[in-house]
Amino acid sequence: MTKHIYIFSPSSAVRDKSVIRRGVARLRALGYEVELDEAAFATCMRFAGDDETRLAAIRRAAASRADVALITRGGYGLTRLLPHLPYKALAKAVDKGMRFVGLSDFTAFQCAVLAETGSVTWSGPALGEDFGVPGEPDEIMQACFEDLVSGQGEGAGWQLPRAESPTAPLALKGQLWGGNLAVLATLVGTRWMPEVRGGILFLEDVHEHPYRVERMLTQLLYAGVLARQKAILLGHFTNYKPVPHDKGYRLETVVEWLRGKVKAPVFTNLPFGHVPTKVALPVGAKVHLAVEGREAFVLWGHRH
Repeated sequence: MTKHIYIFSPSSAVRDKSVIRRGVARLRALGYEVELDEAAFATCMRFAGDDETRLAAIRRAAASRADVALITRGGYGLTRLLPHLPYKALAKAVDKGMRFVGLSDFTAFQCAVLAETGSVTWSGPALGEDFGVPGEPDEIMQACFEDLVSGQGEGAGWQLPRAESPTAPLALKGQLWGGNLAVLATLVGTRWMPEVRGGILFLEDVHEHPYRVERMLTQLLYAGVLARQKAILLGHFTNYKPVPHDKGYRLETVVEWLRGKVKAPVFTNLPFGHVPTKVALPVGAKVHLAVEGREAFVLWGHRH
């Protein structure tokens, strides 16, 4: 049976419609039935329509009976919708097999759904950023997305920097969660911050200087969030500019600082973030984290 993908815009406005149309065409070329929400190109200031327009789009996505509901883009806008999301309808859709997929600003949606319902959503591509690119979409991203759509994905693997190799193989079990660091930090102290204990937290960000990354990590640290995790996985932190005032202060400085503040192991190079090569990760799922030498795996398939 042909898989059905529903495309909707819950955050920022789409400024270049050709990017979205190109992404839709690519998904259709892969054999998917693609449905574009009626308000996918709506605009209201910087948003993809006013709050009610975007809430209605989310409700339509949940009611679409699609296999996957995929965002057009991130940006900003979901945090202002959190009190009004149709949580029961979203949980019901997930129970029936729908996978909500996105990243960046979509972290707010994912965390809120996890906190309110316990339902699993997916951190993965956005239509425009990943399938609407002028060149060919990244092969790994596309393969991971196809596994997600088909339900065949069982995990993700990557290679750690040589200096991070543990002295002995590591195996942990926990609830996978996280996403965009800036969005996650804004949820601290709210009802939409998941209370995950013994979790495996993954984080990424874009356009944030290392000192800002450290400041947001400090917020999670002082709120007690980091102390409750079994492991912290850092994806890509991209598109920032060092300044002369840094005097050698780098992202690596932040990572070493973090390792000195938490007991949980901190691993880097997770292929996720605002980068072409990204894996798909089930937010809220119980997973295994296995590390041996430089090889790291997050596994969620039944056979693991």
